[in-house]
Amino acid sequence: MASATDPALPAQQADPSAKARARRAAPAGPSVAAAMPTAEHILGLKSVGTIFTYDTDPTTERMHAHKCTASVVESPGHNLILTAGHCDGGKAVFVPMYAAEYTLDKQTFGFYRVAKFFTDNRYVHNTKKPISDLDFSFGRLDPSKSGKQAQDVVGANKLVRTPGYLNKVTMLGYPSSHDPEDHPVRCPAQTEALPGFYQIQAKCRGMWSGVSGGPWFSRVDWAKGTGEIIGNVGGYNGGGNDANVDWLTYSPMHGDWFFRLYDEAKNNHVPQHGSTYDQPPLPYSMGGGDTWSHAKLLASGEYTGDGKGDLIVVWTDGEVTLYTGDGNGGFADERRLAAPHGVWQDVKSLTGGDFSGGNNSDLLVVFDSGEVRLLPDVGTKGLDGGIKLAGAGSIWSHADQITGGSFGTAKYVSDLVVRWSDGEVTDYTAVGDKGFGTEHQLAKPKSAWKDATLVTAGDFTGGNNWDTLVRWSDGHVSQFQETGPGGVGKEVHMAPAGSIWSHDSVMTAGSYDSNGWPDDLVVRWSDGETTMYTHTGATFGAEHMLVASK
Repeated sequence: MASATDPALPAQQADPSAKARARRAAPAGPSVAAAMPTAEHILGLKSVGTIFTYDTDPTTERMHAHKCTASVVESPGHNLILTAGHCDGGKAVFVPMYAAEYTLDKQTFGFYRVAKFFTDNRYVHNTKKPISDLDFSFGRLDPSKSGKQAQDVVGANKLVRTPGYLNKVTMLGYPSSHDPEDHPVRCPAQTEALPGFYQIQAKCRGMWSGVSGGPWFSRVDWAKGTGEIIGNVGGYNGGGNDANVDWLTYSPMHGDWFFRLYDEAKNNHVPQHGSTYDQPPLPYSMGGGDTWSHAKLLASGEYTGDGKGDLIVVWTDGEVTLYTGDGNGGFADERRLAAPHGVWQDVKSLTGGDFSGGNNSDLLVVFDSGEVRLLPDVGTKGLDGGIKLAGAGSIWSHADQITGGSFGTAKYVSDLVVRWSDGEVTDYTAVGDKGFGTEHQLAKPKSAWKDATLVTAGDFTGGNNWDTLVRWSDGHVSQFQETGPGGVGKEVHMAPAGSIWSHDSVMTAGSYDSNGWPDDLVVRWSDGETTMYTHTGATFGAEHMLVASK
């Protein structure tokens, strides 16, 4: 269309914005998976089209090359399109199922001027900051020349929340470069989390400039011409990485902020400063599996004094991070408690508990050297100092797993179960700043517990004492109910040998959701995926992904 109406502008002129910048092809080497799909050209989908810009009047003035992709979405006025936030602005027309072979007045489904764009007023075009999570925009269309609304002509797509980080999608868009025929492309792809952002990413060769704003369908009816949309090309750097490769594409998650903006657009309301857009804060992302594959140790507790369960992570490089819980099975933010490459690189095991009698949870830490330290109220006091309970060179260098709980002093989480390197299991009741309390042997040395790879505890059965959860070296998982001074408790098998639980690398249990009970199990898997099982009992509770796999 551009070449037909403006000989000075080549048909494939690239827009200078992010995803429309010159992009590089996928490398042929082993760094890119062989299974990566390649986008295929199609004739189009009638509810998806292109956005062109113009100078004065699209019927008389020259048109500029299309810069972005958009899709018609359901609305009361039958007149809304979805595109990327960095695609808004200027005088624009939307051409559904654009066909490069025809001029503007000959398009099968006509064209529609964009009367107004609705973009979150905090968004910054093509930013690489977390505000790029808001890279989506709606356009309100004028009727066509014949007086019809776009939705009445081509139908409309349904918008639903992005269900999670891992989705099977079909991406659809109109490249404006590397595309001599100027036809749309589609690509079936698998999404994953974009670490550090409330976004997802997908790999597919051939997603060149111009696909910005294009829909990501969870399902689509090609005969009807519409489907269900859970994402759109956009996000960090306008929807692509710093190298602007053609095979890596991003989409913001369609969550609360997306649907607030959708409501504004449907109601034709332009928010002013001080509107609902100023609160609450953006959704928090815990990052991706690449990072979490380095989570070495986890400790649950109520560290911040707000009555909600929090999570402490010790990373393989010695950094320590506190994740504050939101009380609904998720996390609200994070803060560093210790910098990398310090003494925390030498931590062997740790657990949360109420050992010092303060208002918040404490950490009990065993170092490789055998030193044991009790750190009271770490959420407010930090990790410096503390109380030394055992010195370097002590027998505690053989304490391979420790877990805090209520194993005989039901009122407080002030007891400690220890699995020693020789298979002995010990319950210390009433541990505190004066020492380890009273010792009770639960299993003798050289017992089967030598094969207990991971040990944690929670109140899964609601009895007087807490229950101990064990992942064994062969992958099977056992729960020992009512652990206490008299024994490890009744064993209940939760997963068989050889199960997926052989990939359970770290685990902890605490109180993370609204029931206020320490029955939520957090698991970091070998691929970095991190999962919470809420309301775990004699069987695993409901599964919620916190971090997608790498």
